[in-house]
This record gives sequence, structure tokens and C-alpha cells, in this order.
Amino acid sequence: MGHTIGTQSIEFDTSVYVLGAGSVVGKKEGEGPLGKYFDKVGPEDGLFGCASWEEAESTLQKDALTIAMEKSGIEKEKLRLIYAGDLLAQTIASSFGIMGFHRPVYGLYGACATMGEALSLASMAVAGGYGEYVGAVTSSHFCSAEKEFRFPLAYGSQRPLSATWTVTGSGACILGTRKSRARITGITTGKIVDFGLKDSYNMGACMAPAASSTIEANLRDFGRKPEDYDRIITGDLGEIGQKILFDLLKKQGIDIEGQHMDCGIEIFDNETQDTHAGGSGCGCSAATFASYILPKVEKGEWKRVLFIPTGALLSKVSYNEGKSVPGIAQAVVVEHC
Repeated sequence: MGHTIGTQSIEFDTSVYVLGAGSVVGKKEGEGPLGKYFDKVGPEDGLFGCASWEEAESTLQKDALTIAMEKSGIEKEKLRLIYAGDLLAQTIASSFGIMGFHRPVYGLYGACATMGEALSLASMAVAGGYGEYVGAVTSSHFCSAEKEFRFPLAYGSQRPLSATWTVTGSGACILGTRKSRARITGITTGKIVDFGLKDSYNMGACMAPAASSTIEANLRDFGRKPEDYDRIITGDLGEIGQKILFDLLKKQGIDIEGQHMDCGIEIFDNETQDTHAGGSGCGCSAATFASYILPKVEKGEWKRVLFIPTGALLSKVSYNEGKSVPGIAQAVVVEHC
């Protein structure tokens, strides 16, 4: 089981282990700095042999979860629950991607913070004894996201320098009670934080206040300092959001610059790939965690990390009605064992 700690966190008394992880990305992501770490890299057209972008994104989830199960050494029939989410309306990428597994599913939406949400809920399920094996998977696709939230690709709209590039990718993890080399020891559930920003092309600025709030809550609840973590890893703030995060935390007397890493900055090389502020999307933090972060924890290179996917909670409806873009960040503590 586990117990609540502080005002927003849970510390697990029962060990929750990460048994295996899978990552599948598009060609652009495969050409980036983390390219050699991904399990599977897709073709040039980004369709993964499918007829539509949405179908391709579903395939990303299916493949990532399949790889995670293979690495965990379990059959799909042993999965008690799957927590899955994406960016599309009614989470259709997850619905069609996970449908073929014929396992109990909870569909999630936490914007780009969804992998943090999925891992948090999956951890609670395992710790509570509600499943020996539980899956967590999220995805995003550049083309499906542009179609959903912005403009058709053929329109050729100009992207400001503050914009991030939605990652075509998926990351999946299998959690369970069987001992492995990495375990989730706690979580901090984020609050919805709204600074009134309305620029959907500056997601980093919209999400940074939520990241600051959750990091501060985690350190307070667990009685820790930034140096108690080898890395404090945000989801996809990008270069602009990272600077804002540092400023916000320093006003609270917290300096994380020595430990901080951002998946959106790591996954692309802006100098050669023209991704402006960095990467974003549900698949950004998920694929980076599954391919790069988790193996470092498993090897003991990092003994304890704070993984904090960040999300901008907007839709095309709220944006077109002039609403602001609130943010949320979900934190997961992962330790070597």
C-alpha cells in the first residue's frame, strides 16, 4: 500500500517496480540526439503503414506497449489494467491503439502531462493490490496534433520561435510487484495552475507555473532539497519554459539548475532540426523516459530522479472562445534498486 504525505503526495510502502518499457518514434525524433536509444523508429512519411495520421498514432501506442510487455516477459492476458492517453479528442489514438489487447482500460487526458498521470495511477493500482501487472502508455503525433489544434499541414502556417514541435512518438511502461532495477517510490499530484496566458504557441510559458508548483510541493511534502535528486526532469517546457521555471522557483528560494533536465530540450537538436523552443506532446516525455531516463536509473547512473511531465490544458473549443491556457504537472519519484 502507501500513505499520503504532505498536502499533495503519496509515498508507497509496497514496492512498485518498472518491469519493462517500450519507445516508438518518428523519423525526425530518430534523427535527434536520443535516436540511438529508441526501440523503433518509423518511416519518412510518418504514417507507419497506415491510412491516416490518427491511425498511425494508434499504431505507435500498440507497438510501444507490445515492446514493453516483451521486455517485461509477460503475455497481454496478465495485464490487469491499462492506463492510456493522448492529445486527440475523445482520446481516439488510445481507444483504437489499445482495443486489440482486450484488457481493462482507463482512458486518460492530462495533455502533455498524461504519462505522469498514467504512471501515478498505475503505481497506485499496483501498490493497492489491484493488479500484479499494470500498463501505462501515452502517445502524440506531429501531424495529428497540428490537424487537431492548429492548421492543416498543407496550409504552411508560420511557427513563432516560442513554439514547440509535437513529438511523433509513444512510450509505454509495465509496472508490477516483481523486483526489478527501478521502482516508483512516490508521486506528487499536480494542481491546475493558470497565470492567464493565452498564447497557444508558447506552451512552455503556460506550463512552467504548474511545473514550479508541483516541484515545490514534492520537495516540501517529502522534506527534500533539489540535490536529493540526481535529476529533476520536466516533460516539455522547452527552452523558454525552462527559463521561466528557474525564475519562478528561485522566487521560492529553490534552485534546480544543477539537477534540471527537460525532455523537450533533449529530444531534438534545435540547431540542426529547426524545432524552435524544443519538443512537446504526450509522446515527448513518455518516449524519453522509456528509452533514456529509465535505463540510466536501472544501471544506477542515477539513483533517484523526479520525473515531471507537464501539460497545457487547452482545446480548440476553449482557445477559440478566448480562454486562457492553464497548466498541470504530475510528478513521479523513480529510484534505482
